Amino acid sequence: MAERCFTMCKPGVLNRRLVGQVITRLENKGLKLVALKMMQITPELAAQHYAEHKGKPFYDELVSYITSAPVVAMVWQGDDCVSLVRKVVGATKPSEAQPGTIRGDFCSHTSHNIIHASDSDSSAEREIGLFFKPCEILDWEDSASCWF
Repeated sequence: MAERCFTMCKPGVLNRRLVGQVITRLENKGLKLVALKMMQITPELAAQHYAEHKGKPFYDELVSYITSAPVVAMVWQGDDCVSLVRKVVGATKPSEAQPGTIRGDFCSHTSHNIIHASDSDSSAEREIGLFFKPCEILDWEDSASCWF
């Protein structure tokens, strides 16, 4: 099976009506969308998702932002998926994100970063498990896969 990566369009993406553009950029890279849902993240889920940041100065602001409005959670699949998604998404700090990346084109403040993407295969597996049940992930037959 191909590699998978968890991504999440944060509240700013919905507020700015950019969800379609984010999905298009990942699809244009040849990645296959295998799970998608819009949801309101609870403080408990946010705490699990951002557990490695607990105790850091920005933790409370991070949890507050991610729970402030709905998000769009997604699972993408493809060869070298985590690496490809991270390249399309761009650097976490907006000042370091290259033009042409999602963050480089649409993000101006780290505290209101517009997208989350798993940073490793192990993170992807953990994050996918937090947001999706196995039955919600559909590994469908991609008849266009020969083009990517």
